[in-house]
Amino acid sequence: MAERDFIARLAATLGTSPAARGFADDAAVWTPPLGRNLVFTHDVLAAGVHYLPSDPPSDVAWKLLAVNLSDLAAMAATPAGVLLGLGLSGAEDEAWRDAFIAGLARALAHFGVELWGGDTVSGLGQAVLGMTAIGWVEPGRALGRLGAQPGDALWVSGTIGDAGLGLAVARGEAPFDKPLLNRFRRPTPRLALGAVLGGNATAGMDVSDGLLIDADRLAAASGVALHIDLAAVPLSRPAAGLEDVLARATAGDDYELLFAAPADVDVAALTAATKTPVARIGTVAAGSGLE
Repeated sequence: MAERDFIARLAATLGTSPAARGFADDAAVWTPPLGRNLVFTHDVLAAGVHYLPSDPPSDVAWKLLAVNLSDLAAMAATPAGVLLGLGLSGAEDEAWRDAFIAGLARALAHFGVELWGGDTVSGLGQAVLGMTAIGWVEPGRALGRLGAQPGDALWVSGTIGDAGLGLAVARGEAPFDKPLLNRFRRPTPRLALGAVLGGNATAGMDVSDGLLIDADRLAAASGVALHIDLAAVPLSRPAAGLEDVLARATAGDDYELLFAAPADVDVAALTAATKTPVARIGTVAAGSGLE
């Protein structure tokens, strides 16, 4: 009964998209823009792993959407709709569920994305929240990890390491700092930046597990070496005040974009309209691995 009521509240609040069909069916029906390539991604947040059980449910909903949209941004895709797969522990009471729905509604409206359907189950040992995001990109403009070339410049957006500091704040291990806490709980997918990188950057991905960890993955996928200048990695003022830059460059959950572009591309001009700061942090070279 609780699950049926939860689905009914989701439908009443968020099931207005024509593709969702009022959540009356077992699947959504969406007509994509003519001639576009479709892009699909799926990400999972587990309680105690990707978010703290004490985190506000509205922020958990925001993060669940944001991390999936970040994957679309990394592919230069425009998001259209999402499907939920909520595995709940049973500890989430009606107030938690209502706050989750309200937070998801705000996040969907903020990013201009529709909820098309999904499924829920309760009684798990811990909550595991899944989401599939669907988007589209113009043919030939999808970005991926495979195209970096020797001689390219390596760039990253925003600032690095703030989410790791925000996690320490959330755990009570560091003084309260609302901006840092929001970087952990409410990341911002770089959708506008991703859109302009499509067809201009040679390779890209989002930084979810740590800048250096993800850079090594990009190097392996493209079959190149990456040379990163740690002194050039952009840090916020709180992060810059700490001595261990390496810890910032290996902390996860930043959801910035790491990308390679030909050295003669004016990346600053290209990205100016997105109002997203970018910093050149290194170069792509022949070989393999990360230096």
